Order: sequence, then structure tokens, then C-alpha cells
Amino acid sequence: MRFRVYATMDQRMRLGEIAAHAKRAERLGYDGLCVPEAVHDGLLSASIALSATSRLRVLTSVLVAFPRSPMTTAMAAWDLQELSGGRFELGLGSQVRGNIMGRYSTSWSAPAPRMREYVGSLRAIFDSWQNGAPLAFEGEHYSFKKMQPFFNPGRLASGPPPILLGGVGPAMTALAGELADGLVTHPTNTAPRYLREVVLPRLSKGARRSARANPVELLVGPLVATGVGDSDVAAERERTRQLLGFLYSTPSYWPSLELFGWKALGEQLHSLSREGRWDDMPARISDEVLDTFSPTGRYDQIAQVLASAYGKLTNWITFPMPQAAGQDAEAAEAIARLRGGA
Repeated sequence: MRFRVYATMDQRMRLGEIAAHAKRAERLGYDGLCVPEAVHDGLLSASIALSATSRLRVLTSVLVAFPRSPMTTAMAAWDLQELSGGRFELGLGSQVRGNIMGRYSTSWSAPAPRMREYVGSLRAIFDSWQNGAPLAFEGEHYSFKKMQPFFNPGRLASGPPPILLGGVGPAMTALAGELADGLVTHPTNTAPRYLREVVLPRLSKGARRSARANPVELLVGPLVATGVGDSDVAAERERTRQLLGFLYSTPSYWPSLELFGWKALGEQLHSLSREGRWDDMPARISDEVLDTFSPTGRYDQIAQVLASAYGKLTNWITFPMPQAAGQDAEAAEAIARLRGGA
């Protein structure tokens, strides 16, 4: 299996470091870079990454949609697509109720129906700009009826940017299968068995609703533990153990635990979080759990590990950049093997 391989970046990376990070990803041979939205604006981060590179594709993974009007999102996405010569990919997510209302001061409603209209609005706006179609979208949450020629940025030689959705639950996953160009998985729902038994059937269900001829693309983002030597791998496994303890303290991420019969683990972690006992969480993540959710191997092994786990499920995967630049040569070889067919 030949994979498209995307790099990731620390959600707290300083803006001044993004250009160098993107250049390094391009130099290592990655096909693309996933840009998060946490402490920085995802569109600004994407602009920096695109401006610093010439080949690398850049995906917002994922942009928080609802605090933004679809029109402002469309304008920024169109600009980034033009700026980059067609290398921008718009990944959208709904975020959770507490953040939407408490952090963004934005009204909350059922996320899947609202996202359906959000994507529909974007498609209508893009169609107006690219093909000159009259702008006429009417929904419960969004209504767009006016696009004077003065405000039309004009068609793009590359065409509009693709639209992907980040999804965990059944409704949003099915929606991605119905109308998005791709689904961006969350690290907690990337176990091969979960993808095979839960995610792919949901995507297929959505695709049947719109009679799509081709299945939606699936970007899988596993928590890969890798490095040059065994000690590097062991250190990465412990970092992943800590992260999984934190992630699975959130009930919305429990469905993958439930599939493996580990719901009680999620409940234990949730209780620890309510008690503020964050340091006690990693010890609850057994090696069995870690092995299930974290593909593991040295750089000279990891391409085959990932191909065996995901080769029949997707051809699009994220792969971590080395913590230290001194491991870049070995990482580049692993990336080349993934891109070349392991």
C-alpha cells in the first residue's frame, strides 16, 4: 500500500516556529501537513505554512466551524487556495458544547444538522465564485442570497479547496460520508478494528444517502510510537500512555473503549479527572490498551507495522515528525517507505 503521509504539529507551537516546521516537513518528504486550531487561528497557521513551502499540502485539522460565518470561512479558504496554487485543504470540526458556548460565546444546536448546512453553504458560495451560479442557499441556520460581482473573487485555476470533516460520533461520521471530501479521524478512534467495524460502515451509510459513486477519503491519525532505537520507542510509548490517559477521561471518546470492553477504564479516568488526579492516569493505561491504540516500532520497522494495520483501510495517514532533528534521516527513510509501498 502506498500512503499519502501527512505531518502533524504541536497544538501549542509558536507562530514564529510554523514556517520552519513546514519547511522541515517538506524536506523530509511528507505529502502534507495537518495544522491544528487550539491556541492559534488555524487559517493564519495554514497561511504561514503554505507561504513557507512550494509542494506541501496543508490541511486545517480541524478548524472550529460554528463561531465563523460560512462566508468568512469561504473567503479565507479561497484566498489560501489561490495563494498556494491549489495546495490548501479545509478541514472543519464542530467542537463540543462547552467550548462553543463558554469559550466562543456562540449559540449551540445539534452539530450534525448544523454542519450539513455549513458545508452546503460553502458549496453554494464556491459554486457562485467558480461557476457564476446565483447564490441561493436557504436553511434553518444559514441563509445566503447576495453576491454582487464586486465581491466575487473569481474562479480558481485549481478549483475550490476540498472540504473535510473531523468526526467521532455516528451522525457526523455519516455526514462526512454523505457530503464531505474526506473524514479526519481523532486519535481515539483510529484502532484498525474500530475503523473496520464502526467508522467505515458509518461512512458507507452516509454515502448511500447521497448515492456517491466513490467512497469518501479517510485520513487516519494514529498515535504512532517510533524512533531510531528501542529506547526512543519506549520513551514515545510512555508519552502516548500519558496522552491516552488524558484523552479517555472524556466520555465522548469512550465508544472505541466500549468496542474492546474497556468502558470501565474510561469511567475510572473520568473520576480521576474530576478529582484532579491527572498524574495517576497513565498507570491505568495497560500495555494491552497501549498496543491497541498506538502502532509501535523503530523507524526501520514502522512502515511495515502501519501498512499491516491500515493498508486495507486507507491510503492516507499521519506520521509524527522526530522530536530531534538528528533523527531526520531515519524518519525520512520511513516516510519514503510508506509513500513507496512499505
